[in-house]
Amino acid sequence: MNSLTRRRVLRGLVGGSAVTVGLPLLNCFLNGNGNALADGSPMPVRFATWYWALGMQKQIFVPKKVGADYDLPEELLPLKEVKQHINVYSNFDVLRDSSPAACHYTGWVALRCGAVPKQRGELPSPSMDVFVAQKIGTGTRFPALYATATGNPTNSYSFRGTNAVNPSVASPLELYNQVFGADFQNPNEPVFTPNPRIMVKRSVLSGVAEQAKDFERDLGSEDRARLDQYFTGLRDLEHQLAGQLEKPKPIPACHASTKPAEIPVGLPWERIALRHKLMTEILQMAVVCDQTRVLNMVGGSVDATKEGMASTHHTTTHEETIDEKLGYQPTTSFFTRRSMENWAQFVGAFANTKEGDGTVLDNMLIYADSDQSYARVHGLDGLPMFTAGRAGGRFKTGIHVNGSSTPGTRLGYTALRTMGVDFDAWGTESNRTSKEIGEVLV
Repeated sequence: MNSLTRRRVLRGLVGGSAVTVGLPLLNCFLNGNGNALADGSPMPVRFATWYWALGMQKQIFVPKKVGADYDLPEELLPLKEVKQHINVYSNFDVLRDSSPAACHYTGWVALRCGAVPKQRGELPSPSMDVFVAQKIGTGTRFPALYATATGNPTNSYSFRGTNAVNPSVASPLELYNQVFGADFQNPNEPVFTPNPRIMVKRSVLSGVAEQAKDFERDLGSEDRARLDQYFTGLRDLEHQLAGQLEKPKPIPACHASTKPAEIPVGLPWERIALRHKLMTEILQMAVVCDQTRVLNMVGGSVDATKEGMASTHHTTTHEETIDEKLGYQPTTSFFTRRSMENWAQFVGAFANTKEGDGTVLDNMLIYADSDQSYARVHGLDGLPMFTAGRAGGRFKTGIHVNGSSTPGTRLGYTALRTMGVDFDAWGTESNRTSKEIGEVLV
């Protein structure tokens, strides 16, 4: 085993050219302690997550009426034009069991992956979008796209585990270049020329197949399993690259969105709103052009600011007094309403895009959540959530569901099952569930 080093690579030939494949960090590289659609096929169904910060104020957010045709309290008024596409989920909880509550962390982690973290920084298992991307995202150029309107790429709520967060693209211009840059193949162009860089990349793994078999013989069982997982990921990537070497089917609605100008850094809500608008337009067209079928978007920040205010949104939730006449924190509510405007814009972008005899949103499920219920006390009871879209006819819309203090993971489980991820149950301890939210299922 002395020949196995961290710098070991597999070498082979593809088309007469030498290729190399690097290796993941295996146990054998560590010390003893381990510390060193015209063809008749159905419309594709897409999945997206959307996140906003610092929850809501129940008395002006949660509809009074349960079921269809729910009312719109003050903080939900921005949803008026898209209400028919949105389900509201109230009175669903995150149950801590014996774990301490990590402020602004425990809630969203549990809702996204089904498990409560034992400490801040821990991400117990992959987020739901990762499982969905493995199910529906392997045939497109991007298994998933990640964007944030906050301008900070570390603001991501998608993860494969601790130390494996999927970083967000924080600039509309960068997102545009990622999707519609040099590697974008317009499906409506009459002439198709495969990208030579992709041609070089795609067959690397096949060129080292025999050496990989010899290499595996010297590994322990755990390392063999890890290497197999690694090679599986490379094979998936090669399949995606291979798809880019074939002329895509025409998509009349597809066109590159307008290239945006760069937006200055900073978190005034106006800049967050502008980033969100531009990124939403790019993501919308990325879906229409079938560049991806899984999206993750961050639509609000704990550090958002308002002109004339020294405090951030987060600070305001804790320091602002409750207005005696209104009965709530008005400036805190200002920020929530701005987030709801962004949410309505995101939903509306897909609801207003024709596809077949319906819209893109008809063939989409968007899941939205926040980190807290009432941020002033870091509440984990009644965490607000939404869905939008009909998921190819599998979901009803325009419904308010009262969860009656059941685990909020029920919505994540429902979403996973709807997207074809065949889990018998999802989550851990008190948040583990095998009960879908039947009120919204067709």
